[in-house]
Amino acid sequence: MAFDKERVPKHIAIIMDGNGRWAKKRFLPRVAGHRKGVETIKKVTIRANELGVKLLTVYAFSTENWGRPQDEVNYLMSLPKDFFDSFLPELIKNDVRVEWIGDITALPQQTYDIVVSAVEQTKHCQGMVLNFALNYGGRQEITDAVVAIAQAVSNQELETHDITPELIESHLSTARYGQLAAPDLLIRTSGEQRLSNFLLWQAAYSEFYFTDVLWPDFGASDLDAAVESYIQRDRRFGKVKG
Repeated sequence: MAFDKERVPKHIAIIMDGNGRWAKKRFLPRVAGHRKGVETIKKVTIRANELGVKLLTVYAFSTENWGRPQDEVNYLMSLPKDFFDSFLPELIKNDVRVEWIGDITALPQQTYDIVVSAVEQTKHCQGMVLNFALNYGGRQEITDAVVAIAQAVSNQELETHDITPELIESHLSTARYGQLAAPDLLIRTSGEQRLSNFLLWQAAYSEFYFTDVLWPDFGASDLDAAVESYIQRDRRFGKVKG
């Protein structure tokens, strides 16, 4: 399906949900769903890049995911190596740059090193940004911003009347993306309809797209359907158009 690239959402964020249910339906261990889900990231990344998306943010591991069974967490921490070992050359070939948001210092050393290496190896790429939310939580992100601003006020570097939405945004992890920081389109798979602590500030006026498709089954045509739905909407950002 072809789209007018001017109308394609510039920033798409995805809550990749349903790996466990996909595996359960097939009488497989949950990790099999995560393994398949990684392959989906590859397919969706390539298609998003083809469509002209500038920033693709995927919710890979939340601050709450540490509460999962240890074996599952350990497996999730091993996935970046498998992903980048097989996919990094294709990312570079397609001029896709890897970045991250969240506190990756809390990741196991090997996982941390792999993510940092992928960022370093793709830093020259000028095309789409594939942005992994790793050990990320929207509440923690906002809390960190508030703490930093409060410290600046305490140090008399700021007055309270200097605190604006723009100032808060400048302290969020997505600040480096400027006008792209807020997702135009936020997709959640598997039929669930909640944000799950993902981009709470940034998604204030995002268009949401919910699908019953489980993440491992989500493909290029499903992404196209989400983009088509977005293009047909009339974004008003709380205003009334004449």
